[in-house]
Amino acid sequence: MNDEMAVVRKRQAVNIALQQNLVHSQSSTCSPICTNSRAKKIDNVFLILEYVPAGTNLSFPYNDPSCATSNQLVSKDVCRVALSISTSNRSGITFEMWLPRNWTGRFLATGNGGIAGCIAYADIAYGSSNGFATVGANNGHNGTGGTAFLNNPDTVLDFTHRSLHTSVLTGKSLANAFYTQPHTRSYYIGCSLGGRQGIDSASRYPTDFDGVLAGSPALDFNNLYSWRASFYPITGPPTSPSFIPASTWKTLIHNEVLRQCDALDGVLDGIITDASLCSFRAEALLCSNTTTTSPSPTSNSSTCLTPAQVLTVQRIFSPLYGLNGTLIYPAMQPGSELNAATGLYSGAPWPYSVDWFRYAVYNNPSWDPATFNLTDAANAAAINPGDVRTWPTGELVPFRERGGKLITYHGGQDNQITSFDTPRWYDYVSLSLNSPSQQLDSWLRFFRVPGMFHCSGGPGAWVFGQSGGSASTGIEFEPSGNVLSALVEWVERNREPEMVVGTKFVGDEISGGVEGRREHCRYPARSTYVGGNASEVGSWVCR
Repeated sequence: MNDEMAVVRKRQAVNIALQQNLVHSQSSTCSPICTNSRAKKIDNVFLILEYVPAGTNLSFPYNDPSCATSNQLVSKDVCRVALSISTSNRSGITFEMWLPRNWTGRFLATGNGGIAGCIAYADIAYGSSNGFATVGANNGHNGTGGTAFLNNPDTVLDFTHRSLHTSVLTGKSLANAFYTQPHTRSYYIGCSLGGRQGIDSASRYPTDFDGVLAGSPALDFNNLYSWRASFYPITGPPTSPSFIPASTWKTLIHNEVLRQCDALDGVLDGIITDASLCSFRAEALLCSNTTTTSPSPTSNSSTCLTPAQVLTVQRIFSPLYGLNGTLIYPAMQPGSELNAATGLYSGAPWPYSVDWFRYAVYNNPSWDPATFNLTDAANAAAINPGDVRTWPTGELVPFRERGGKLITYHGGQDNQITSFDTPRWYDYVSLSLNSPSQQLDSWLRFFRVPGMFHCSGGPGAWVFGQSGGSASTGIEFEPSGNVLSALVEWVERNREPEMVVGTKFVGDEISGGVEGRREHCRYPARSTYVGGNASEVGSWVCR
C-alpha cells in the first residue's frame, strides 16, 4: 500500500508540474502555442514538451523498432506532450498527447493492436488534424512482443485496461490546463485489439467516452488467441503433408471460393458480400486418381489438393470446439485466404499467440506452440490474465444509460479475426439485454464491410475514416463518408448513422481516382444488389 501511495503521489506531482508548464506555455510569446524544448525530466520522469508546426515530419528515435513507426507527418500545428507515468511500483506507461491549435473542444483516445505496446501515431495525427485533443499510450510495454508480461501481472493489467484509462484521465486533465476549459465531448478510436479496448472501456469505465468507434474487435480475447494458436497444428510446418503453400491458397483455393460464392450476391466482382451464406465445399478441389499436380512446398501452382490438404481447408473453415463440446471460436470465413495465406495459414506459429501463452497465461518461456491443444484453450479461458476476455452485455448498461454511443464494424474478408465473431457478440448482447436491433440501434450499431481485410485494405470499399493513414486519406471529414465524423454527429446532434459509405480508390491510390463507393449496412441487414453499375452506391440497398 505504501508503494501504491508513493506512485499516486509521484503521478500527481508530475501532472501538476506538467500542467504548470502547459499553462505557462500557452500564454508565452516564444512560440505560437507551446514552448519549444528538448526532452527533459520532471521528478525523474521522462518528458517531452514541444511545439510542432504543420508540415513537420516528426521522428521517434525512442520508439521500439518492432513498432515500425520511425516518423509521422504532422498536418496541423500541435503542442506535443510525451511522458512516462507509473501505474504501480513495477509498471508504467509511455503517454503521448497532441494538443491542436484548431481545437474543437473534443477529446480523442486511441488504441493499440495485437499484444503490442506501440503508440498509434497515425491515429493521433488523424485526430489532432481534425481538431481533437488526442492521446495514445504504449499499453505498459514497448514493442510488439509480450515478454514484458512474464511474472508481472501489473504490466498485464496495463495492457488489458489500465493504460488506456490512465491516458484518458491524464489527457483530459492536461487538455483542461492547456486550453483553460474542459473538453466538451470524449471519443475513442481503435481496431483489432483497439476494438476490444474500446468496448472494454465502455463496459469498465462508462464515463470515459461519449462515443466509441471499435473496429474488428478482438473480443473473447483468450479464445481468440487459442483459435489463432490452433492453426499451426492444423497446417503443420511447410514440410507437413497437410501444409498448403501460399501460392495455392491465393490462386487455386481462392478462385474456387469465388467460383462457389462470389455470385451469391448477384455480382461477379471478387467480393463475397455475406460470407455466412457461403457453404464452401473444399472437396471440390480433391485430386482424382489421374491428377498428379497437387501442391507441394516447392510448387508454384497446382490444380487440385490431396486428401490431407482438403482436410486442412475444411478444418480452417470450421468452428473450434472445446473439450466439453462448447464453442471456443467461430469458423474463419472464406475469402480470408488472400492475406491469411502468409499469416495464420503460413505453417508457422502465430507469434502473438505464442507470446500470450508463454508470458501471460503460463509464465513459461519454454512453452511449445506445436503442442497446443484444447487443454491449453481451457486453461487460458480459466486463467483469463488481467480479466482480458471482454465479452460484455449488462456491463454496458451504464454506458448506454448515460447516453453513450458505440459503433463497431468488421471486414468481410478479415484475415486475422473471423468476421463471424462480431455478429455473435452483437446477437449475444441483443439476447442478454432482451433488446432487438431496433432497441440496440439507439446506442449500439454494427456495420459489416464486404471485401475489407483486417481493419483496412482489400477489394471492397474500405476507406471510410476508421483510422489514420490510408483509411482516412482522400475523403472529407464529413458524416456522409467518414465514420468518425458520423459518430460525432450521432453523439452531438443525435443524427443516427443509417449506413457507412466506403470508398475504393483505383489500385488503392488516391491519384488513380475513385473506383467505386458502397453503402455498408447496419446489422442484421445485408447489402443487396438491385441492378446497375455495382460500383455505384445506388446499385445496392440494405435489406
